[in-house]
Amino acid sequence: MASVRRRTWKATSGETKAAWVVDYADSRGVRQRKHYLSKKAADAFRIQVEGQMQAGTYRAAADKVTVKEVCESFLEHCAGRYERDERMTRKMLAVYKGHASNHILHPDHGLGNRKLSQLTARSVGDFRDRLRSAGVTVPTTRKILATLHSALAYAVSQDWISANAAHGTRVIGPRDEGSKKVVPPSKSDMGATLSGADEDLRIKLTFAASTGVRAGEQWAVRWRDVDLESGHLHIGRRVDAYGEEGVPKSAAGVRTVPISSQLTAMLKTWKLRSKFKTPDDLVFPNDNGNHTSHDNLTKRRFGPLFDRLEAAYLRDPTRFPAPPRRFNWHALRHFAVSSWIEAGFAPKTVQTFAGHASLQVTMDRYGHLFPSDDHKRAMDQIAKGLFA
Repeated sequence: MASVRRRTWKATSGETKAAWVVDYADSRGVRQRKHYLSKKAADAFRIQVEGQMQAGTYRAAADKVTVKEVCESFLEHCAGRYERDERMTRKMLAVYKGHASNHILHPDHGLGNRKLSQLTARSVGDFRDRLRSAGVTVPTTRKILATLHSALAYAVSQDWISANAAHGTRVIGPRDEGSKKVVPPSKSDMGATLSGADEDLRIKLTFAASTGVRAGEQWAVRWRDVDLESGHLHIGRRVDAYGEEGVPKSAAGVRTVPISSQLTAMLKTWKLRSKFKTPDDLVFPNDNGNHTSHDNLTKRRFGPLFDRLEAAYLRDPTRFPAPPRRFNWHALRHFAVSSWIEAGFAPKTVQTFAGHASLQVTMDRYGHLFPSDDHKRAMDQIAKGLFA
């Protein structure tokens, strides 16, 4: 049990000083002492530590280790995982570092100097509110808190704390902020974009708009992943912005997607033209047979495609059609998913082909695109009973 006593001593200046000391042995039997200026504060800590020791939640390190030290140790741990290729990508490590340095450890609204023992659900909530007041969006705030949660989970694993104070913290913004319902490109816009693209870019666009693969997945596809006879595409790898391959974002990302006869024919022709056609070669390599740089492709070819179509129309509207509404590369994935829904695929099938981790993700993003004939009929039946 803990005890409280008054202690006096002489400082080097000769001045007599006094403090109230809480003296106790931790769960490992190691003696611990905490000094307080008042007996009231010392008694409050004594009651707190005795309760924690009885509940088995006391951790001595919580009074010494700061959030900054946790983040530094956590990032070092993540760097080790990256070096050992233990489900840690360079991009993920960079994101963690950015969240820590730019927000969690920010000198104004961060938590860097706070001791773990001072970190509570309320203090994490206050941190969330400071982020929002600083102009951080709802989705970004959620990602920052997810990084903080991961860092504190690491602290729990090191026995520095017994509970994760960031667990269950919610971020609620205005109804029109945050994740938006997906609005895919129209068929006319997609058709105009494909028509204006050169042959090389057109097959890459068609592949993305038909299979719904993410960009990183598309640039990692090899010929061994494409069954041109049965018409199936296997997704099992992805490449990040650093050109490093790894497994998909989740277990659901490993999947097989059927491909149309039209796309199969285009891929056969593409393979005949390509100088990289062995099973281990990439389907869409750069000129050297290495991974396509998505950033370069979008900046140098995809974006300028819209510029050319718009310039041609402005130059001579009588000869050239109105340009398509601009969209980003990821919208090709949205177009594919919306096409599956329009074709009558069940929600679970859409989830599987899209590689979503859960059906909830699918419905949150695309639920409004599913037909609601059954709901319409139900409403008609209700109306008959009310107004007959």
